[in-house]
This record gives sequence, C-alpha cells and structure tokens, in this order.
Amino acid sequence: MPLSSSQRAIHELRQLIFSGELAAGSDHLESELADRLQMSRTPVREAALTLETQGLLTLRPRKGVRILPVSADDMREIYDVLTELEGLAAERAAEAGYSDAALADLGQSIADMDRAIDDQELDAWAQADERFHTELVRLGQNSRLISIVAMMSDQVRRARAMTLFIRPLPTKSNDDHRGVFDAIKRGDVTEAGRIHRAHRAQAKRIIVDLLEKHRLHLL
Repeated sequence: MPLSSSQRAIHELRQLIFSGELAAGSDHLESELADRLQMSRTPVREAALTLETQGLLTLRPRKGVRILPVSADDMREIYDVLTELEGLAAERAAEAGYSDAALADLGQSIADMDRAIDDQELDAWAQADERFHTELVRLGQNSRLISIVAMMSDQVRRARAMTLFIRPLPTKSNDDHRGVFDAIKRGDVTEAGRIHRAHRAQAKRIIVDLLEKHRLHLL
C-alpha cells in the first residue's frame, strides 16, 4: 500500500534530519520544505506536527520550523525513562512464558548483531540493535509502554547516529542482549530486568559522555 503524502513527508523529513541535511538549530519555512519535498504545504504541516511530538523539531508561529539539537541533558532524561520502561518490558516478557518460536525474532536480532560486529559493519549493528529493543518492548505486551518508548525512539536514533563511529566497539552490548534473552527464555523475571536496566544505564553513560566530550549537541 503506497504511503500517503503526510506519511511520505514524515519519512523524508526524518531522513533529512538524521542525515544532517536539515541541521540542528536551523530554521525552515514550511513553503521551503514543501518545495524541497515537491509536495503541497498541507502534508508538510501534518508531518511537522508529528515530528514535533517526537522531539525532532519545534513549530513556531509565522516562522516555520526549527530543527532541535540533541543535547546531553536530553539524553540523560530520555535514557532514565527508557531504562525503567524497557526494564519493565523485559520483566513482563520473562513472566509471559514465551515459546522458542515466539522469541525467534529477538534471538535473530542478537545473531545479526554478532555478525555485524564480526564484519565491523556498525550500521548493520545499529539496525539489528534497534530491532532487538523494538521487539523486546513488543514482547512486554503493554500498549502504553510501547507508545511512550516509540515517542523517544527518534531522539535515541539521532544520538546513536552521531556517536556510532566514535564509541567503543559494542561487544558488551551484544553480551547484555544475550543475557536478557536467556533470562526471558528461562522465565527469570528479576535477572531479565536487572541485566536490561544495567545495559541501558551503561548506554546512557557512553552516549552522554560522547556528546559532552565532543560537544556534539552543538552540531
């Protein structure tokens, strides 16, 4: 099914923000963005409203949109929330008693992360890592938790894109994911939550330290 104009605008604007073509701190009129995307202003406006709720930009009356930066303080707050919510999802997944078949996608994402590390393909690793976290949250079976995490996912994706190639090789992250997966398989609620919360806390320290050290929030 083809994307609607507003869906296409969301996708294309998000890509422009992630690539840096729409730089953090820059201002853009809706008419300018409409011309750039070769569509009318209405779907661009609808897309901007959606991306504003996701923390990627802000709408300003009569001034168009401003692309928001990713700051270390933003990441501290976001990771604090994600740590608790995803830890809860890991616990609920462990409680659910899933079959091996139901956990196949979660396991495959870990295998793909291992392969990406072996091949030193960090972009592929990031994609597999995102699939792991998305699937973990889905397995937690809490629709409100899923919605809240989804609201923050774009901010995390931007910070990861900015720091992916200057961070240590994420072998420890793969080990953490495997520990969470194994705890879920054996139904160990406490261990699943503990490992995942520790994993997210470590990710927070890495991202925040890199943002501060390299002043990437100013880009």
